[in-house]
Amino acid sequence: MVSKEIYMSTPNIVLNVSGIEVIYNHVILVLKGVSLNVPDGKIAAVLGGNGAGKTTTLRAISNLLKAERGEVTKGSIELRGERIENLTPADLVQRGVVQVMEGRHCFAHLTIEENLLTGSYTRKDKGEVAANLEKVYNYFPRLKTRRTSQAAYTSGGEQQMCAIGRALMTNPSVMLLDEPSMGLAPQIVEEVFEIVKDLNQKEKVTFLLAEQNTNMALKYADYGYIMESGRIVMDGLASDLRNNEDVKEFYLGMGGSERKSFKDVKSYKRRKRWLA
Repeated sequence: MVSKEIYMSTPNIVLNVSGIEVIYNHVILVLKGVSLNVPDGKIAAVLGGNGAGKTTTLRAISNLLKAERGEVTKGSIELRGERIENLTPADLVQRGVVQVMEGRHCFAHLTIEENLLTGSYTRKDKGEVAANLEKVYNYFPRLKTRRTSQAAYTSGGEQQMCAIGRALMTNPSVMLLDEPSMGLAPQIVEEVFEIVKDLNQKEKVTFLLAEQNTNMALKYADYGYIMESGRIVMDGLASDLRNNEDVKEFYLGMGGSERKSFKDVKSYKRRKRWLA
């Protein structure tokens, strides 16, 4: 098994986020010096509860902050060594970076196949588009069955598959997934993560996913970053985090039989990366 030191020092870093701060409306500081690395061909997970800063981190990378009056005010974001903070989302898609947003955001009035084809809007080669569409259907056979159905009349799981498939139509090298398990039944969540693993291994897509389902994310990810209040408070190999006592207690619900009061939980001093 690769060590944390080897993972962090690999020369093939695709995404490098270094000490970024994000402010909304010129006032609200949301990210407070976030740093993370995603090596080529790996799955990295950003974990934490609501309001931790996971979505903002992904939107900072994909440059979708401006739509919500947010901006990166400090730090840097690099894609294969190139600074990308000032690139547009369209520029990033051309460079192989695509985000699947929380809530799926399928076009309700379009069919599943029409939704998928919107992901190939910038592609000119119709043969490649057709081949990509068939590839999506191979990974998501359920979508082929429902290809003529309006997205509004499909299940949450089918819409999530459609959103990932639409992103896959851009031929991405890096995919950012925001809360892929949200609102899905456990069996469907497992199916979605299995497909993510297949895309990672067979199509060599690098993934950075934001997820509240810590147990599921650490089962499939190579590396994890745990966020609280806009900071990374702990990071490590997924296998190490799953066995970490703090992570078990506060994120996996495996704190043992001794019941703790809310006061005890709030005052518990977890090991913080920035204090190490």
